[in-house]
Amino acid sequence: MYFATLTEVPILQGLLGSGMHKGPALALLLAGSALSLPNMLVIRSVMGTKKTIVFVSLVVVMSTIAGMTYGAWFS
Repeated sequence: MYFATLTEVPILQGLLGSGMHKGPALALLLAGSALSLPNMLVIRSVMGTKKTIVFVSLVVVMSTIAGMTYGAWFS
């Protein structure tokens, strides 16, 4: 899902108000802006396809781990 930079926080506030836990919200906040299609296309044009795949994979894995850890400790 594409999030404009200034709309991420209000969208997450709405999701949290609807019952979303804080761990998945943190993961969405961390990965949302980094994994938008326009950002990935720019990264691919600068770094190449293989490095972009590694970058996207690392963002997904690390955001998931951060969200799960935060959710387990603080929720």
